[in-house]
Amino acid sequence: MKKTISIIFLVILFLVGSLSKGFSQKNNDEETFYKSSLHFYARGMAHWYSKENGGIEKLTCIPYDKLACNHCHAKTCDRCHKVEVNGKFAYSVKKAKSMKNCLGCHAREKMLLGVFKKKGLQDVHFSKGLECINCHTAREIHGDGEKYISMREQGAMDTKCENCHQERPATVSHRIHKDKLDCTACHVRQVITCANCHMDTFLKTGKKTFIPLRNWIFLVNYNGKVVSGNIQTFVVNKNQTFIIYAPFFSHDVVKTGRKCEECHATDIVKQISKGKIKITWIEKGTLTNLKGVIPIVEGVKYKNAYMEYVDGKWIPLENPEEPMHQFVAFGKPLTKSQLRKLMMPFKSKK
Repeated sequence: MKKTISIIFLVILFLVGSLSKGFSQKNNDEETFYKSSLHFYARGMAHWYSKENGGIEKLTCIPYDKLACNHCHAKTCDRCHKVEVNGKFAYSVKKAKSMKNCLGCHAREKMLLGVFKKKGLQDVHFSKGLECINCHTAREIHGDGEKYISMREQGAMDTKCENCHQERPATVSHRIHKDKLDCTACHVRQVITCANCHMDTFLKTGKKTFIPLRNWIFLVNYNGKVVSGNIQTFVVNKNQTFIIYAPFFSHDVVKTGRKCEECHATDIVKQISKGKIKITWIEKGTLTNLKGVIPIVEGVKYKNAYMEYVDGKWIPLENPEEPMHQFVAFGKPLTKSQLRKLMMPFKSKK
């Protein structure tokens, strides 16, 4: 009898232990779905960097997980939520929602705000007191259990202009462009480009070294529409060069969109129609860039000047190799048909 009771007791312990383990595993899964979020592992950077996807790893020959940029992801909730209260750590939603907290990692946006302050510019949203959290959702920030390739993959982001601007004014531009152009193509004033990102310095020191350029914006195709875009140029192994093109939203939005003549039949478009255009050059020892709207069109050569970073100084790069190029974040170049439409002269109606 005692033996039977002992056996039953052991079986109960086993069942309880198994159930507890199951509950524990389930709870752990629920608590750690953040690990599939883009904030946790920034999969997009790794995806587009890889040699398998035509990325710059083809020149560096160094896997992404060996780079210093792999260390800046928000690996725990503490990165955004941890505060100290009376000498003890505590959880804070307020801190996580503050724009200052976001700008601790999102350096390009911080740089843009610095330009606003210096030049007396105003973004239409920031001027109204809006901050990051007014547009970006908790699902975007914490993830939803799905491993998206990047924030440009369909379904990854909730934020879009139409969430607030549900009706477009009945303007000529809106009627002509309809759903062919995204809001950003006309309402983003400029993008800031990281030019001449010096990979040799980054690989040795982990420090990002580049030349910021602004007062221009690029147009690329994305998700069936023309959107605002950006470029990034790199120098690797002294004379190897690389350039990426991507859809890009700069948080520099203006209420009134561009005039027709800022995009149509411009000198920039006319040069592009000839098959090549110089967009950066060195003037008096300084890297200088073309200003205005620059469509990125299939088959066109976009000529850049490159500089070497030596002992804390930028010097012109002698005889750089022709750059490898890559479209990232699901972006694509404009077609020749789209270029022909840009060649058509239009004038804004007053």
